Amino acid sequence: MPHLVSVIISTYNSSEFIVETLESVLKQTWSEIELIITDDCSLDDTVQKCDNWINENRQRFTRSLIITSDVNTGVSANANRGLKCAKGDWIKFLGADDTLMEHCIEDNMLWVKSHQEIRVLFSKVNIYSRLFTPETYIYTTQDDTSDPNSIMATGISAESQYKMLLISDRLHYTPSVFLHRETLLSVGGFDERFRLLEDYPLWLNLTRNGNKLNFMNKVTVNYRRHNKAINNVSKSFLINPNYFKLEEFRKVYTYPFLPVDIRFSQRYTWYMSQIFRFRLLNKQVLLSSTLLNVLTVYLNPGRYLIWFNKTLRKELKEDVFYK
Repeated sequence: MPHLVSVIISTYNSSEFIVETLESVLKQTWSEIELIITDDCSLDDTVQKCDNWINENRQRFTRSLIITSDVNTGVSANANRGLKCAKGDWIKFLGADDTLMEHCIEDNMLWVKSHQEIRVLFSKVNIYSRLFTPETYIYTTQDDTSDPNSIMATGISAESQYKMLLISDRLHYTPSVFLHRETLLSVGGFDERFRLLEDYPLWLNLTRNGNKLNFMNKVTVNYRRHNKAINNVSKSFLINPNYFKLEEFRKVYTYPFLPVDIRFSQRYTWYMSQIFRFRLLNKQVLLSSTLLNVLTVYLNPGRYLIWFNKTLRKELKEDVFYK
């Protein structure tokens, strides 16, 4: 009998795309699927659409349910509500505006069955602009396991991945993640202190606890870029506005565990970047980009300290922090 897989869809004012997302789950070639929709106090008719759809397609799923909240709690808490109700051995989180390829669950399950050490698996993602049509296709995230500097490099350890993530979130395939439920629960699920940041803290918690991030060279998810999505911001910004919202997160998750010189460089960059909070300066124009480069690179004493340490201490050249 196939293992049960829980597909958890977190919704919030997702009426425009949710039915298309649900239809992609319906078409999965894997038979044993539990469908969980967890809604974060939507103000539109998302819940009603989900309820109607489930009533029409309930027989397809081993189990299906909708979880609602009377207050808006944020992405992390919303995902945790779904996690706590899940009964599947494996979990596929799905954005309410994204879709699964037909073989998504099957491809993931066959891969983890043939690589039984895996507890966290990523794969390739097709990126589209608003609609999933050939005309709106942008690109597909690449397999970079052959790149020695990639976080998915062949042979890399969970410890090295953790160090790389401390410096920056460098995962480009987040929508594809496929997780072992007990492993996810063992690190406490999603950190609800950060309402709109559910994935980066999770990658750090997983790798810090020895869970390697793995990669499968198959496309499993279609990801939609559009104006209403939380993580989709205009490319006209010189600095992603989300950067300015993450300092409290960095104080908890990254700064305390970075080498002193790298932490100093990042803190200096943070302070210098504050002038770009003003929309007038935070534009992709030559003057602003030059000013940013001068302030955060050429005038950054932390970068010279890092260079000095690497020159003086030859062993640092093999340290993941300094590559």
